[in-house]
Amino acid sequence: MRGTLKIFIGAAPGVGKTVAMLRYAVQLQQQGIDVVVGYVETHGRSSTATELQGLELIPPLAVSWQGRVFEEVDVVAILERRPEVVAIDELAHANVPGSRHPKRFMDVAEILDAGIDVLSTVNVQHLEGVHREAEAIIGRPIRELVPQALVNEAHLEMVDITPEALLRRLRAGDLYPPGQSQVAEENFFRYQTLAALRELALRVVARDVDVHLQRLAERRSIPGPVGARENVLVCCDYLGRAERLVAAGARMALRMKADLIILTVVAESPNSASETAANPKLKALEELARRYQGRLVVASKGTRRLGEVIWAAALEHNVTQVVMGQPKPGRRWRPWWHESPTNYLLRHMRDVDLRIVGWRDRS
Repeated sequence: MRGTLKIFIGAAPGVGKTVAMLRYAVQLQQQGIDVVVGYVETHGRSSTATELQGLELIPPLAVSWQGRVFEEVDVVAILERRPEVVAIDELAHANVPGSRHPKRFMDVAEILDAGIDVLSTVNVQHLEGVHREAEAIIGRPIRELVPQALVNEAHLEMVDITPEALLRRLRAGDLYPPGQSQVAEENFFRYQTLAALRELALRVVARDVDVHLQRLAERRSIPGPVGARENVLVCCDYLGRAERLVAAGARMALRMKADLIILTVVAESPNSASETAANPKLKALEELARRYQGRLVVASKGTRRLGEVIWAAALEHNVTQVVMGQPKPGRRWRPWWHESPTNYLLRHMRDVDLRIVGWRDRS
């Protein structure tokens, strides 16, 4: 059976990822689990070196290249030792030529294939899938990347401190010598950069929590939305009102950093993109969704009540907020309320918020 991977993720160097990993390794050891350290980079920090006390260390492998000797993970020694868990720092590291694998994540993958659990660390900018956003934040290309597939199978744990606290560590000389600290603060360690990377790391971990909660919900048949991320569903029928409804939903989604989903209900769902394009209403809603950076969902009503269709879509897409328009004026109250999708949703929804947008709603 393949081992499990736990990654301690941070927004920047110096947040405490390695210390958190080693303390977790000690906790496992105290529970009677066989844990070793396969590689740790202390960066000369005594606080990190202290955390190694009491942990068995697999000596690193010496690799010669261009007249110098470098230390890399000794994969063979770890496989021969066969611990239950091994801690290997800096997952995105590029190994020197002549190593067993060109990338450290490949070392880790081989160890996982052998059925050994791995603890590791990484900064958020080195994760494939978000590295383009990180490059825009940092202002330079990122060459050392951990594949998305490996990240998807891992359990992520955020090691978080505020930009203010990290800058205090830097200025106190806890991260680099004084001369290097000043250069670092003028470049990578700028407040705006650290704050943006921290937000990016929090989003990555929130998505990971969502995935694991969704899997848990599927296994246990938990009703209602699960996860740390909000999803806004806007119900559109009349094109004349669609833009106002979508605009209201888009503002909500922006405030909550949520996904925007636009739902419309038809008698029979189109079977292809060409059929959607041939339907003026669906084409207009698709363009509207694109303009507001959302996605259009077309549901077939069949014999179901409209409220049932909306609620089923909300469950399918893990929705936390539903936006609907006020009923058209002139409808008789009692018959409308009995058949109303609003009434149905109010009676059946749990842990989902419902917002009714009025005809004169300008918010």
